[in-house]
Amino acid sequence: MRGTICIVSSGNLASNPRVLKEAAALHGAGHDVTTVVCDYSKELKEVDDEIAAKAPWKVVRVPRPFAEGGTTIVARRLARIVASAGAQISPGLAAFATGGPVSTLRRAALAAPADLYIGHYVPGLAAAAAAARRHGAMLGFDAEDFHSGEGTGGADEDFRMKLIETVERAALPSCAYVTAAAPMIAEAYTSTYGIATTTVLNVFPLDMAPAAPPAAAVGKAAGLKAYWFSQTIGADRGLQAFLQAMARTKSRVTLDVRGGNQWGGGDRLMALARDLGIGDRVSILPKAPPREMAMLAAAYDIGLSLEVSTIENRRLCLSNKIFTYLLAGVPVMMSDTPAQCALARELGAAAEVMSLSDPAAIAAVLDRLGSSPTALLEAKSTAWRLGRERFNWDTEKDVLVKVVDRAFARRGRGDKAAR
Repeated sequence: MRGTICIVSSGNLASNPRVLKEAAALHGAGHDVTTVVCDYSKELKEVDDEIAAKAPWKVVRVPRPFAEGGTTIVARRLARIVASAGAQISPGLAAFATGGPVSTLRRAALAAPADLYIGHYVPGLAAAAAAARRHGAMLGFDAEDFHSGEGTGGADEDFRMKLIETVERAALPSCAYVTAAAPMIAEAYTSTYGIATTTVLNVFPLDMAPAAPPAAAVGKAAGLKAYWFSQTIGADRGLQAFLQAMARTKSRVTLDVRGGNQWGGGDRLMALARDLGIGDRVSILPKAPPREMAMLAAAYDIGLSLEVSTIENRRLCLSNKIFTYLLAGVPVMMSDTPAQCALARELGAAAEVMSLSDPAAIAAVLDRLGSSPTALLEAKSTAWRLGRERFNWDTEKDVLVKVVDRAFARRGRGDKAAR
């Protein structure tokens, strides 16, 4: 059974690869798809324009609310007053108090009648839930992270996490389905809200991969080329520990870091590299379009996924970095979070797990790979095979399509029973 679907997310098209993959998969399955997204970052406008022009489904782009910051401040103050009075914070107030373009997303979603609304992130969930209620439609939610576990600590962050939980607790039990980007995120949603959750990994299409597997470096002189990328180069991404390890290696290890430096994270990273005497081996590269990430990663020997364990969501998530590297045929060096340790058991030679608190152990792994072309070739070959056979969107999208098809089938049976 096919229907009309509206996907709602608070990010830009260019920073929402999971939304784009979801829309393409459901459009390809015969559904009539509309994506409602926000022009949140003006620096991505040209890329968004290009994506929207080529998309075979309808794209609705809404501006950031003019007074978004002020609205969030007022809503959060009001929520605190309500909470201090011992009263229950309404889901609507909680949504505005968490921040984001809730108002513009909601208006656009309400104006797009659909059989199914799929929310991404907390503002997208709040808007999709309002539209589903208005139109008597089904509601779905795709959890890219465990959002109420993203807090960085402190009273303000703890209160914001409670607001997120309020929004989720009001909406998720009524969902026709919930998907999550990692098994442990799915388990967290099931445990917290008592709902069934299906894992749909954040993998990428085969057509984004290089045409041939990358070759291993030849001989010790070639050294080892490491790579890390993200939208933003932040201070809590585990890169400092990797730099400390680089300063201890016998092999020559270089590191390229790709991402936005708007908050100065790249500058601080380079300052640390110079202090460690390895400034000439570290480079900061500009952001690039999502579709180019696997091709860009293919030039390296190892890819880094260095999640910290101090934030609950980081302990549970599997980042898109991991699956980008695998698609490129590049083995992954992972920090020892519970989610990454579990995945590493599936990846075999394509994964190395280490502790961010032990730079000497990281250096030992780098020296082993850097001095052994055979070991590096095995790691790359394994990564390439896994990217082709298991960890790609051409395979994984079937999980999503089946979940949505079952939701429509249940709705169809319910409509017949009602008649």
